Amino acid sequence: MATKKTAKSKLPASAADAVDEQLGLYRSMRDFEVTGEPSGSAKKKFFNDQPLPFVIQKHAATRLHYDFRLGWNGVLKSWAVAKGPSYFVGDKRLAVQVEDHPIDYGGFEGIIPKGQYGGGTVMVWDQGTWEPQAGHTDVDAGLRTGSLKFIMHGTKMKGKWALIRMGGKAANESKPNWLLIKEHDDFEKTKDDPAITDESPNSVVTGRSLEEIAKNEDHVWNSKETAKGNAWYRNDAKGSTPNGGASRKPVRTIKLSVPSGATKEKLPQFVTPELALQATKAPGGAGWLHELKLDGYRIQARKDGDQVQLLTRTGLDWTHRMKTIAALVGGLQAERAILDGEVVVLAENGNTSFADLQAAFQEGVKKPLSYFVFDLLHLNGHNLRGLPLVKRKALLATLLEGGGEFLRLSEHIETNGEVFFAKACELHVEGIISKRAASKYSSGRGGDWLKLKCVHEQEFVIGGFTLPSNGTHGVGALLLGYYDAKKLIYAGRTGTGFTQKTHRVLREQLDKLRQTAMLFEKMPADARKGAIWVKPQLVAQVNFATWTADNLVRQASFKGLREDKSANEVRKEEPTVVPRSHSTKHASYSTPAGGIAAKAAPVEAARAKGAPTKAVKVITAKAAPVRLTHAEKILDAETELTKQQLADYYWTIAPYMLPHVAGRPLSLVRCPEGSEKQCFYQKHVNHLMPPGVTAVDVPDKKTGKIEPYITLSSGEALAGLAQMGVLEVHPWGSRNDDLEHPDRIIIDLDPDPTVPWATLAASAGEVRKELKKLGLESFLKSTGGKGLHVVVPFESEHDWAVIKQFAHAFVLQMEKVQPDLYLTKMSKAARKDKIFLDYLRNERGATAVAAFSPRARAGAAVSLPLSWNDLKLQERPVVRVADFSEWRGRLSRDPWKNFFKTQQHISSKLLDLFKISAGK
Repeated sequence: MATKKTAKSKLPASAADAVDEQLGLYRSMRDFEVTGEPSGSAKKKFFNDQPLPFVIQKHAATRLHYDFRLGWNGVLKSWAVAKGPSYFVGDKRLAVQVEDHPIDYGGFEGIIPKGQYGGGTVMVWDQGTWEPQAGHTDVDAGLRTGSLKFIMHGTKMKGKWALIRMGGKAANESKPNWLLIKEHDDFEKTKDDPAITDESPNSVVTGRSLEEIAKNEDHVWNSKETAKGNAWYRNDAKGSTPNGGASRKPVRTIKLSVPSGATKEKLPQFVTPELALQATKAPGGAGWLHELKLDGYRIQARKDGDQVQLLTRTGLDWTHRMKTIAALVGGLQAERAILDGEVVVLAENGNTSFADLQAAFQEGVKKPLSYFVFDLLHLNGHNLRGLPLVKRKALLATLLEGGGEFLRLSEHIETNGEVFFAKACELHVEGIISKRAASKYSSGRGGDWLKLKCVHEQEFVIGGFTLPSNGTHGVGALLLGYYDAKKLIYAGRTGTGFTQKTHRVLREQLDKLRQTAMLFEKMPADARKGAIWVKPQLVAQVNFATWTADNLVRQASFKGLREDKSANEVRKEEPTVVPRSHSTKHASYSTPAGGIAAKAAPVEAARAKGAPTKAVKVITAKAAPVRLTHAEKILDAETELTKQQLADYYWTIAPYMLPHVAGRPLSLVRCPEGSEKQCFYQKHVNHLMPPGVTAVDVPDKKTGKIEPYITLSSGEALAGLAQMGVLEVHPWGSRNDDLEHPDRIIIDLDPDPTVPWATLAASAGEVRKELKKLGLESFLKSTGGKGLHVVVPFESEHDWAVIKQFAHAFVLQMEKVQPDLYLTKMSKAARKDKIFLDYLRNERGATAVAAFSPRARAGAAVSLPLSWNDLKLQERPVVRVADFSEWRGRLSRDPWKNFFKTQQHISSKLLDLFKISAGK
């Protein structure tokens, strides 16, 4: 850089140099891809082998506020805190979540010009590293559920903190409202102590005040250039050009040499895209490149000098809808080029979300778009389509270097296709695309590109719809079809997957297309009931479990509308046989030295380099032999758990769950409209019970009136509970044949939300230890919520009153020894930072959630039997019904295998110890 001094700069060079160092540090972190640890791992995510960074920027924009930023997954998760952080635990500071910021920005201190986004003065008020608190290491889950707990290691910010998302009216704001709260630790302060924002108001990097930063103007951030990754420049003596103008950080020049064999041509207006055939089997031999299948819009980018166009697969110009991507393509170091790729929205877990993509395009929801490019068709006056794919991708990799966070190469792997596909499905990827390494780019659908899906998904034409049963303005179900020649073939319906917004948007669009004629070629009479016919112009993206024998989709779920595909193109996707290699030369191609996949290994490598994946829940459970209505109904929105999947889970888990519930009075938690809607308890039988659910006569404890309680004893009956939307099963602690004498004690450890997992785990171990002193063996299970159950089986000899007294006396003893940790009264006001030892599960008529039962909460977690060694885990064990295929292997290691073999007694000696009379 030139060294001409500007008149404006009075800042000592050391301060400006310090900001340069900061910006350099954060720029280096930006280039390091960070991916999520598997669920259950306590490992940290690192930037260049350093712990997770945080930065808090004091920002004088429209109004003064503090930008609280946590580095995560390659971006800065950001909240605007108007009053700044407070060390007094009683202060709950409003933190408005804003869009993610690029890592580069975390090192910036200087000026954003007026009129640009965030215009004003920015100070690095504090910075350092952060880490999740024990028991809260699943940060992605915390961001989804609205509860982040972490430890900060900064100059000003230290100790335990929490970000909690607000509910109620605050949940309906355009930007999510959270609360930033200091947690109890050695660093907390009282409300009378001076505020940290007053004590330390200046920059942690340069020591400057906001006024000094504004006066110096040594660094400038152009928000308009953020997408190009070159937004800041220095504006003092060391950063000025000889004529006094600002000088940006020089852009690295790349060398692009077109391979021999590429013919010259005029830049095409549009190239009809190459499409993939659906295959029955992945190619297993050499000579294939395998990419992860992306769930987005196929986009062809055309760069002609300074002009950029983004074209759909049919040639529609969507440039105006993706201006950031257009700007990134415009910044590539090529005069003319045509790129082929997929525009997607990446979810927090790195997967692609078509629903989020649709929300961004149709509903105006702010979701950052990413362009994953997988082919280069033209470069600087040369036709590359006749070159082997492997050469085109090598050149593409060079072109995209430094393209920006949202313009990325779609990586490929060269390995056995069958192994790659199996691994992709195991990791819940939507599928793969396999391409011949030596193939030319051929427009249309041929055998050189093959697609294999881990789940069924395709486009369907909407030929009609039904109205919702609750009378709201929306859609009950979409009637789906596809074309066979010119005939519209009925393919079934989907009534799930809609959000409140998509209900409204779909209804508005469908109402405009209403007509009196049905256009489906053939349609069952029962499927026509309540149907409203529409012109077949809209195309829906739908995933489904399988095709039925009648060629109808089963368990179909709506994902979004496809604006990039016309209805008359939609066909039923039929798998084809993998074509054989044309010749042995296909196997001779490998990635050149230094190529993009030279050092790649299976799917994990693709993930590590930023390739997105699609989360797909596959339950490897046996089909339940029960009749269900609306089997596709979603009972848990978070995991998209359907009624059919719940029935299949109950049927498969029955051998393990029935011993804990069969032959006992039951209370059921029913959620007919799903876990997020109103749920209710039911304990009495009625005429709506599924087959196998019977009654046991239970006398009311006050009046003696006989009441018919629900009971069951078969797997069919258990699976049938799914028809009623049963998401929780609660058994009595006594059996039908001896209602008045319980055979188990349950100590429910119910922690305050502030109690960490490690403390709860240690407390459960302490309960076990104290029970062992009494000669009693106990067993452990999760509640499916935040607590733990310690369960003591014994011979049914005493009545409920005696067992309740014994349980009460036992927990009172523990509370007496550690009153700062344990509480035995239900008062919520007194439960702060304590564990409620709930003994009230041990009275007549009281129940507790059964082992292996789901919970009627978002996520449908399971109450799972645990081994005592599970208390050594660094975070709370959580399993969900929708993830059954992932944790089913635990069933072979049953930690409760001796539960029903344990023959022990609540002896008179034990009762005497607690001064309990068995006669009372």
